[in-house]
Amino acid sequence: EVQLVESGGGLVQAGGSLRLSCAASGVTFDDVLIGWFRQAPGKEREGVSCIRSSDGRIYYADSVKGRFTISRDNAKNTVYLQIFSLKAEDTAVYYCAVVAAWKLRRRNWVWSFSSTYDYWGQGTQVTVSS
Repeated sequence: EVQLVESGGGLVQAGGSLRLSCAASGVTFDDVLIGWFRQAPGKEREGVSCIRSSDGRIYYADSVKGRFTISRDNAKNTVYLQIFSLKAEDTAVYYCAVVAAWKLRRRNWVWSFSSTYDYWGQGTQVTVSS
């Protein structure tokens, strides 16, 4: 059974930073796509970043480029999302999601679409106070 567990969220002042973690079990990190999404109250879920475990290919939403950094530790089956210069608009529940890369070979896929991913974590709350 695939499980994803996010951690690292919390209450932080604007301008601060956080590092979110996504620990995966039941899946090997040989070649998977791991995405980070966020959902603010009353808004749709938004893809913010993604990394491919095999070659480290990285994607960022334009809205977070320069402030978010995604990284992976394949030995720990963990993906991180470092967030710098937090803003009030970063307040959201942050989710990680995973899909095996082989499932995408014959599909037209977009990293920032929720439908690309098969498994999701429960999310971690990030609240930025101004």
